[in-house]
Amino acid sequence: MAQNILLTGVTGFIAKRIAQDLLAAGHEVCGSLRSPAREGEVRAALGDPEALSFATLDLSSDDGWAAAMEGRDALLHTASPFPLEDPKHEDELIRPAVDGTLRALRSAQAAGVTRVVLTSSVVAMIHADRPKGHLYGPGDWTDLDHPTSRAYVKSKTLAERAAWDFVADHPEMELTVINPGFVLGRPLDGKFGTSLSVIERILGGKDPAVPDLGFPTVDVADVSRLHVEALARPATIGKRIVAAGDYRTMPEIAALLKDAYPGRKITTRVAPRWLLRVIGLFDPAVRSITPQVGFHTPTDNSETRAIYEMEFIPARDAILASADAVLTA
Repeated sequence: MAQNILLTGVTGFIAKRIAQDLLAAGHEVCGSLRSPAREGEVRAALGDPEALSFATLDLSSDDGWAAAMEGRDALLHTASPFPLEDPKHEDELIRPAVDGTLRALRSAQAAGVTRVVLTSSVVAMIHADRPKGHLYGPGDWTDLDHPTSRAYVKSKTLAERAAWDFVADHPEMELTVINPGFVLGRPLDGKFGTSLSVIERILGGKDPAVPDLGFPTVDVADVSRLHVEALARPATIGKRIVAAGDYRTMPEIAALLKDAYPGRKITTRVAPRWLLRVIGLFDPAVRSITPQVGFHTPTDNSETRAIYEMEFIPARDAILASADAVLTA
């Protein structure tokens, strides 16, 4: 059944694909953006469909939320800051993420919109010590005091916690939370943001070695599918949905890209910790990931596959699609 959806953060890599798939399924979409100047960018990416409209909203302000929520059937809340490096003060990420999530939920509840799909992240699950061989899943929550819990990790964890607390106080709300891993795949335009910049960095040969980091990896097409189909799958209500397929390490990703692009100077050497510390003195992005080196966190997506009756796009395909998009952008 066609619905009228408010989709927040429509300029994002994931949200643009969600918008495309919602429109293809016959839904009407109102996409929120912080600046109306970016409306043309989104229309161009989506082919300027008639069923697409826009609202100017900010996670840190109440302005416009009541009007934007009026007449909607559901809220898909994807908007949240996602930087490659940590800010000087972690509240620069945490406060917009938490306050924005609560602002969206309160506006929905006030407008009588009870169906909500929230974009969280596997980082809200995986930053906690577990026995060797443990697969992180919906029952796991990140430890905010864990040494790998950087500002972005805390922002996603606290925002998701706030959403579940809100729903506990308002049981009429029907919440599904989608927890994506490292999102790759082909973007709809050249505005692909933070996640594909990792692939861009490897292809550029900027670093003399790659860190021993690993990611539960997922194609953006699968992430979008999980959001869109949640609206028609009551079994997802009250669930944390692991949106991650194969687990891949940075050296594995680099090796795949080196084979695919033998003419590029792509390193597959694994960086020792001392080298990362030295590079981190001059590169904030490297400095922010150094505590996570060697901390591997494969995930359990069995419940997701069962509920959605699906298999994930292989990580290899998502990585190569990302690389092609970066090189042809």
